[in-house]
Amino acid sequence: MRINHNIAALNTHRQLTGATAGQGKSMEKLSSGLRINRAGDDAAGLAISEKMRGQIRGLEMGSKNAQDGISLIQTAEGALNESHTILQRMRELAVQSSNDSNTDADRNELQKEMDQLTGEIDRIGNTTEFNTKKLIDGSKNGVTVNYGSVNFDNQGDNAIFKTVVAFTQSAKGVTGTEADQTLNVKITSYDPTNDEYTLEWTSHEGKKGTVVGVAAAGGTETIDTIDGKYNLTLGAIDLKDIGKEATFTSRKTVEQYQNNALTFQIGANSSQTMNVEINDMRAAALHVDNIKVDSAASAEASISAINKAIEDVSGQRSKLGAFQNRLEHTINNLGTSQENLTAAESRIRDVDMAKEMMEQTKNSILAQAAQAMLAQANQQPQGVLQLLR
Repeated sequence: MRINHNIAALNTHRQLTGATAGQGKSMEKLSSGLRINRAGDDAAGLAISEKMRGQIRGLEMGSKNAQDGISLIQTAEGALNESHTILQRMRELAVQSSNDSNTDADRNELQKEMDQLTGEIDRIGNTTEFNTKKLIDGSKNGVTVNYGSVNFDNQGDNAIFKTVVAFTQSAKGVTGTEADQTLNVKITSYDPTNDEYTLEWTSHEGKKGTVVGVAAAGGTETIDTIDGKYNLTLGAIDLKDIGKEATFTSRKTVEQYQNNALTFQIGANSSQTMNVEINDMRAAALHVDNIKVDSAASAEASISAINKAIEDVSGQRSKLGAFQNRLEHTINNLGTSQENLTAAESRIRDVDMAKEMMEQTKNSILAQAAQAMLAQANQQPQGVLQLLR
């Protein structure tokens, strides 16, 4: 029998220490609900789960960003809804003024309301904001304007008024016009002596002019509106054509070389963004800033100009609606990704409570048994005292 080294007690103590440590870890996991509480629990699992956590939180914030984007778009679209209502009223006034049942005094009263409506379109464009960020003043249009070629819409009798071609030189040397313009052109009289006709034109801004000496056989005539010169090509004209008219609308094209669009971060990682462009929706950009309805001819030209403005606002609202629908789909996709990634992270990081309770119970019983055995082991060396009696 040896008393200097109680091997049984040492062994029992080691087992007790292990069972107690295991019980402590199980209690830590059960109290936190996590299988990995420190890197030592699972070094690789910790690294993987932390990367997943970053993605999960990024997806959650991306979803919030998309929701904020929808709120911003709804703010802009709500303002344009009111602009649409104003433009419809302006068109109504232009149609009313075109009728010759009105006197000049009547048209002047109509012009007063038209001017106020134009001012309100500008006010809406200048003051519509989201989080102090202006939305429809053109600062978020995504493009910087560069004048290029010009397109024309002929809304008249193509048999007489065939084509209009602008030849004003822009700053960049490209044939085109720097000003959007709407012209109402009308055949007004005939000179039998020279067999020539007279044209009168009126712009949507109320500018007027006359072109005399138009040959009955037709040909090309020049209309100079100061803002730009236009070549009007005519077909053969007959006496029955007196009174016929057409409206031509010029539209300058643009080149995109600078991006001022709103950028929404809608993903968890860099470059996962979405650009939203909102054009300038003020009166000048819609080409209704100088609308005149104080004469029948200018009111007639104004109808076409306002139609174009309504189309522009409709187009912008349609784009905003498409952006909003896209963001709603983005939110749904982000939610699905976040849910699935959270499930994967949970499998790595979270503890299986039932399994860990079983482990804790085992370690608790082992610890109690080890304590009892340690007491027994400590009693064994005392047996040597019997030899000393």
